[in-house]
Amino acid sequence: MSEHIFKRHNKNLLMYHLVFPAKYRKKIFSSEIDKTLKEICIELSQNYEILFLEIGTDQDHVHFLVQSVPILSVTKIVTIIKSITAKQLFILHPEIKKKLWGGNIWTSGYYANTVGRYGNETIISNYVKNQGKNYTYKQQHRSESTDLFEDIF
Repeated sequence: MSEHIFKRHNKNLLMYHLVFPAKYRKKIFSSEIDKTLKEICIELSQNYEILFLEIGTDQDHVHFLVQSVPILSVTKIVTIIKSITAKQLFILHPEIKKKLWGGNIWTSGYYANTVGRYGNETIISNYVKNQGKNYTYKQQHRSESTDLFEDIF
């Protein structure tokens, strides 16, 4: 489960849903390679401020739910994950190279989306729009009247 990350001058909760297709959409992610990929990601978490909340593989692509810090852009997170996992997977599973003649595991593209824990776009939009007014989350969805972001600060 995600938790706020506390730094010296900020508190944040940044989560991303990332999807990386395999090169040529080749079906390379067997259960054994899936297990290895997850182990690589756990190790990667120890060296970078990238926390893997969930990893789900299909045969030709991988979904990641990651949490990170503001200093790492989405592009940087993607680059770190793709480069380290590709290098390690090629070392630990040389059979992958036989399926991928170009020497890359991942396509150059990816899908990225932010994930919110405290509401969707509509809820947050209304919260921001109604600043300074007597706005409560109850008006939108709940029966108790608590501020949407009362536990953030």
